[in-house]
Amino acid sequence: MSSKQSQLTVLAAAETLAMGSWFAASAVLPQLRTEWDVSGTVAAWLTMSVQLGFVAGALGSAVLNLPDRVSLSRLFAGSAVVAALATGVIPVLDPGPAGTVALRFLTGLALAGVYPPGMKLVATWCREDRGFGIGLLVGALTLGSALPHLLNAVPLLGPAGMPPWRPTLLAAAGLTFTGGLLALAVRQGPHLAQGAPFDWRFVGRGLADRPTRLANLGYFGHMWELYAMWTWVPVYLLESYRQAGLGTGGARLAGFSVVAAGALGCVLAGLVADRVGRTAITMTSMAVSGACAAAAGFFFDAPGLLTALALVWGFAVVADSAQFSAAVSELTDPRYVGTALAVQTSLGFLLTLITIRLIPAVGDAHGWRHVFALLAIGPVVGIWSMARLRRLPEAIRMASGNR
Repeated sequence: MSSKQSQLTVLAAAETLAMGSWFAASAVLPQLRTEWDVSGTVAAWLTMSVQLGFVAGALGSAVLNLPDRVSLSRLFAGSAVVAALATGVIPVLDPGPAGTVALRFLTGLALAGVYPPGMKLVATWCREDRGFGIGLLVGALTLGSALPHLLNAVPLLGPAGMPPWRPTLLAAAGLTFTGGLLALAVRQGPHLAQGAPFDWRFVGRGLADRPTRLANLGYFGHMWELYAMWTWVPVYLLESYRQAGLGTGGARLAGFSVVAAGALGCVLAGLVADRVGRTAITMTSMAVSGACAAAAGFFFDAPGLLTALALVWGFAVVADSAQFSAAVSELTDPRYVGTALAVQTSLGFLLTLITIRLIPAVGDAHGWRHVFALLAIGPVVGIWSMARLRRLPEAIRMASGNR
């Protein structure tokens, strides 16, 4: 195995483990709602607080140009350790809903030092195959995000009916801590640009430059759909299985599989995108995921078919994610790739707050049957944006000229 292959393998493993804390509280929402008797609004904030913390952390690191001025592996490792501690404190101290929301915010704040720096680390190792490299990292993030759902479905952690939530959170914290330690073994690659001077004004350049703005707009359309789907489709599956009289263990395993399917989608899309182009892959992926969002409501009474549809949706909904980041890394000033990616992710994750809260609000008011159709708005906007980017002359800088 070459040095590049080994470094990317270690980085992917570190990312998978480190992201184990992201959906730790979301995976055990049914247990927390029962034990704490919290409203749907508070339950939504258990996920939204992580997103908001990530936005704050990513914007702060972008303003300070941290991913372009400090050691990426140390930033990754230190941030993962903080996220692990913030997650592990919850089952140990049992701080209740308000304290847990605050600790989830801290978790998201810390994970902002994991994901964008991880993408820049990939960019230092990959040039012609950058779509695959970042696809591998986002696939690792996806698998890591799914792990709490798997932990919550393992019979060893509790009885079949409603497993206790504390072991799930402790296990997730342990995974994140291990990922942070593993990140210390990752070196920066040969394509690292010369150290960038501090320049807070670069934060706005990704929106001022038209090609980068269009790539970011495509990403925002993608994010409108992604995290709301990851948050609420496992809950939707659980309710579908319950109403059909099926075991909830199978529903929890289905929830894990739906999110985890995206890991394969990211890697395969990365391989293809480096050959046929970023815009083609992103538009195709969004067309498939948007269609699944629109169709999900028709299969609620058929859990088997709903699971099959959700697996396709889970595969497609995140397959394009890495290609937006790869596009921005190719279109922006190479000295400030880390800052540009931090800006992109912070604004994208800020947008997710809307749909994570919108889905349960509309579902409770008007029924959950077709509420996921609202998520199809994002892919429509994203396809339009990437089609516009494809026609620009600057698009030749993406994917070795494959647009």
